Amino acid sequence: MPNIITPDLFDHLVQLAALELEPDEADYLRRELNNQLKAIHELEAIPLEEDTPLASHGVPYTQQISPAMRTDEWIPYDNAEGILEETPEAEDGYILVPDIPHTDLE
Repeated sequence: MPNIITPDLFDHLVQLAALELEPDEADYLRRELNNQLKAIHELEAIPLEEDTPLASHGVPYTQQISPAMRTDEWIPYDNAEGILEETPEAEDGYILVPDIPHTDLE
């Protein structure tokens, strides 16, 4: 099966996600992720007609039966300051979050 999640790749992903997994949990999760990839590859192998729309399904959503899109409406919250008081760190009305270190995948 192409594109399997190797133990090295899985360990790298676990490190990026800052997870702490027991060895049996890691083995189980990696096996389940590879099962998901296998199912995706099986779906990709199903032959489709060239003119099949990408999001084809059994219910046609035409304009006549689809609900109208709602308009965006800004409704300010009455106690924004109270929310900011609950955060570990805030500045100028914004919640400050720690920087997430990024690494390039090879």
